[in-house]
Amino acid sequence: MRYSTVAAAAALTLLTISTSLHGQRPDDQIDPRSMALLAKGQAARASGNLDAATDALETALAVDPRNRGAFVELGEVSEARGLPGKAIRFYREALLLEPNDVVALKGQGEALVAKGAVQRAKDNLAKIRSLCVKSGCTEATELAAVIAKGPPIATAAAEVPPVKAAGKE
Repeated sequence: MRYSTVAAAAALTLLTISTSLHGQRPDDQIDPRSMALLAKGQAARASGNLDAATDALETALAVDPRNRGAFVELGEVSEARGLPGKAIRFYREALLLEPNDVVALKGQGEALVAKGAVQRAKDNLAKIRSLCVKSGCTEATELAAVIAKGPPIATAAAEVPPVKAAGKE
Protein backbone atom coordinates (compact mmCIF):
# COMPACT_ATOMS: atom_id res chain seq x y z
CA MET A 1 0.00 0.00 0.00
CA ARG A 2 2.78 2.40 0.86
CA TYR A 3 4.70 1.68 -2.31
CA SER A 4 1.81 1.85 -4.73
CA THR A 5 1.52 5.66 -4.61
CA VAL A 6 5.28 6.07 -5.07
CA ALA A 7 5.28 3.58 -7.93
CA ALA A 8 2.34 5.34 -9.58
CA ALA A 9 4.08 8.72 -9.29
CA ALA A 10 7.30 7.29 -10.74
CA ALA A 11 5.39 5.70 -13.62
CA LEU A 12 3.62 8.98 -14.45
CA THR A 13 6.91 10.87 -14.34
CA LEU A 14 8.57 8.37 -16.66
CA LEU A 15 5.63 8.51 -19.05
CA THR A 16 5.65 12.31 -19.11
CA ILE A 17 9.38 12.58 -19.77
CA SER A 18 9.43 9.94 -22.49
CA THR A 19 6.46 11.53 -24.26
CA SER A 20 8.01 15.01 -24.29
CA LEU A 21 11.34 13.70 -25.57
CA HIS A 22 9.70 11.66 -28.29
CA GLY A 23 7.94 14.71 -29.76
CA GLN A 24 11.08 16.82 -30.26
CA ARG A 25 12.96 16.99 -33.55
CA PRO A 26 16.72 16.52 -33.73
CA ASP A 27 18.78 19.72 -33.85
CA ASP A 28 19.96 19.08 -37.39
CA GLN A 29 16.43 19.21 -38.81
CA ILE A 30 15.68 22.92 -39.11
CA ASP A 31 12.29 23.77 -40.58
CA PRO A 32 12.67 24.33 -44.37
CA ARG A 33 10.51 27.46 -44.18
CA SER A 34 12.97 28.91 -41.67
CA MET A 35 15.89 28.09 -43.96
CA ALA A 36 14.11 29.79 -46.90
CA LEU A 37 13.56 32.89 -44.78
CA LEU A 38 17.23 32.81 -43.77
CA ALA A 39 18.23 32.82 -47.44
CA LYS A 40 15.84 35.71 -48.08
CA GLY A 41 17.38 37.64 -45.16
CA GLN A 42 20.91 36.99 -46.40
CA ALA A 43 19.98 38.26 -49.85
CA ALA A 44 18.39 41.38 -48.39
CA ARG A 45 21.48 42.10 -46.27
CA ALA A 46 23.74 41.59 -49.29
CA SER A 47 21.68 44.13 -51.23
CA GLY A 48 21.93 46.60 -48.34
CA ASN A 49 18.28 46.44 -47.24
CA LEU A 50 18.86 45.92 -43.50
CA ASP A 51 15.20 46.41 -42.54
CA ALA A 52 13.99 43.66 -44.86
CA ALA A 53 16.86 41.44 -43.71
CA THR A 54 15.91 41.92 -40.07
CA ASP A 55 12.25 41.18 -40.80
CA ALA A 56 13.05 37.98 -42.70
CA LEU A 57 15.55 36.76 -40.11
CA GLU A 58 13.26 37.43 -37.16
CA THR A 59 10.49 35.57 -38.98
CA ALA A 60 12.89 32.68 -39.59
CA LEU A 61 13.53 32.51 -35.85
CA ALA A 62 9.80 32.64 -35.12
CA VAL A 63 9.29 29.66 -37.43
CA ASP A 64 12.20 27.69 -35.89
CA PRO A 65 14.11 29.15 -32.92
CA ARG A 66 16.92 26.63 -33.41
CA ASN A 67 18.09 28.27 -36.65
CA ARG A 68 21.64 29.20 -35.62
CA GLY A 69 22.37 30.77 -39.00
CA ALA A 70 19.59 33.30 -38.47
CA PHE A 71 21.10 34.35 -35.14
CA VAL A 72 24.53 34.79 -36.75
CA GLU A 73 23.04 36.75 -39.64
CA LEU A 74 21.09 39.00 -37.22
CA GLY A 75 24.36 39.63 -35.39
CA GLU A 76 25.97 40.73 -38.65
CA VAL A 77 23.01 42.98 -39.44
CA SER A 78 23.26 44.52 -35.97
CA GLU A 79 26.95 45.18 -36.47
CA ALA A 80 26.21 46.82 -39.83
CA ARG A 81 23.77 49.10 -38.03
CA GLY A 82 26.41 50.00 -35.43
CA LEU A 83 24.74 48.10 -32.57
CA PRO A 84 27.51 45.92 -31.13
CA GLY A 85 25.62 45.18 -27.88
CA LYS A 86 22.69 43.73 -29.77
CA ALA A 87 25.09 41.80 -32.02
CA ILE A 88 26.77 40.26 -28.96
CA ARG A 89 23.38 39.05 -27.76
CA PHE A 90 22.54 37.42 -31.12
CA TYR A 91 25.94 35.74 -31.31
CA ARG A 92 25.48 34.48 -27.75
CA GLU A 93 22.16 32.90 -28.76
CA ALA A 94 23.91 31.16 -31.68
CA LEU A 95 26.65 29.94 -29.35
CA LEU A 96 24.08 28.52 -26.96
CA LEU A 97 22.89 26.31 -29.82
CA GLU A 98 26.42 25.36 -30.94
CA PRO A 99 29.28 26.45 -28.64
CA ASN A 100 31.95 25.59 -31.24
CA ASP A 101 30.63 27.76 -34.09
CA VAL A 102 33.75 29.65 -35.21
CA VAL A 103 31.77 32.16 -37.29
CA ALA A 104 29.67 33.13 -34.27
CA LEU A 105 32.77 33.26 -32.05
CA LYS A 106 34.50 35.56 -34.54
CA GLY A 107 31.46 37.81 -34.90
CA GLN A 108 31.00 38.01 -31.15
CA GLY A 109 34.71 38.79 -30.74
CA GLU A 110 34.50 41.65 -33.24
CA ALA A 111 31.42 43.04 -31.50
CA LEU A 112 33.16 42.75 -28.13
CA VAL A 113 36.11 44.77 -29.45
CA ALA A 114 33.68 47.41 -30.72
CA LYS A 115 32.22 47.62 -27.19
CA GLY A 116 35.72 47.81 -25.67
CA ALA A 117 35.78 44.31 -24.12
CA VAL A 118 39.12 43.34 -25.66
CA GLN A 119 39.96 40.68 -23.07
CA ARG A 120 36.74 38.78 -23.72
CA ALA A 121 37.46 39.02 -27.46
CA LYS A 122 40.89 37.50 -26.80
CA ASP A 123 39.14 34.63 -25.00
CA ASN A 124 37.06 34.06 -28.15
CA LEU A 125 40.23 34.14 -30.24
CA ALA A 126 41.83 31.51 -28.00
CA LYS A 127 38.77 29.30 -28.37
CA ILE A 128 38.79 29.70 -32.17
CA ARG A 129 42.48 28.80 -32.28
CA SER A 130 41.86 25.71 -30.14
CA LEU A 131 39.07 24.62 -32.50
CA CYS A 132 41.19 25.19 -35.61
CA VAL A 133 44.30 23.33 -34.53
CA LYS A 134 44.46 21.02 -37.54
CA SER A 135 43.42 23.48 -40.22
CA GLY A 136 44.12 27.18 -40.47
CA CYS A 137 41.08 29.35 -39.88
CA THR A 138 40.64 32.67 -41.58
CA GLU A 139 38.29 33.58 -38.71
CA ALA A 140 41.23 33.47 -36.26
CA THR A 141 43.42 35.75 -38.36
CA GLU A 142 40.55 38.19 -39.01
CA LEU A 143 39.66 38.39 -35.30
CA ALA A 144 43.34 38.80 -34.37
CA ALA A 145 43.57 41.76 -36.78
CA VAL A 146 40.46 43.38 -35.24
CA ILE A 147 41.86 42.88 -31.73
CA ALA A 148 45.22 44.34 -32.77
CA LYS A 149 43.44 47.38 -34.21
CA GLY A 150 41.61 47.86 -30.90
CA PRO A 151 38.28 49.41 -30.04
CA PRO A 152 37.10 52.52 -31.85
CA ILE A 153 37.98 55.81 -30.23
CA ALA A 154 34.91 57.54 -28.85
CA THR A 155 34.96 61.26 -29.56
CA ALA A 156 32.44 63.98 -28.94
CA ALA A 157 29.96 64.21 -31.78
CA ALA A 158 29.62 67.95 -31.60
CA GLU A 159 31.63 70.68 -29.97
CA VAL A 160 29.72 72.63 -27.33
CA PRO A 161 29.94 76.39 -27.86
CA PRO A 162 31.33 78.41 -24.95
CA VAL A 163 28.82 79.90 -22.53
CA LYS A 164 28.62 83.68 -22.61
CA ALA A 165 28.36 85.60 -19.36
CA ALA A 166 25.12 87.48 -18.83
CA GLY A 167 25.30 91.10 -19.96
CA LYS A 168 28.70 90.82 -21.67
CA GLU A 169 29.27 90.55 -25.42
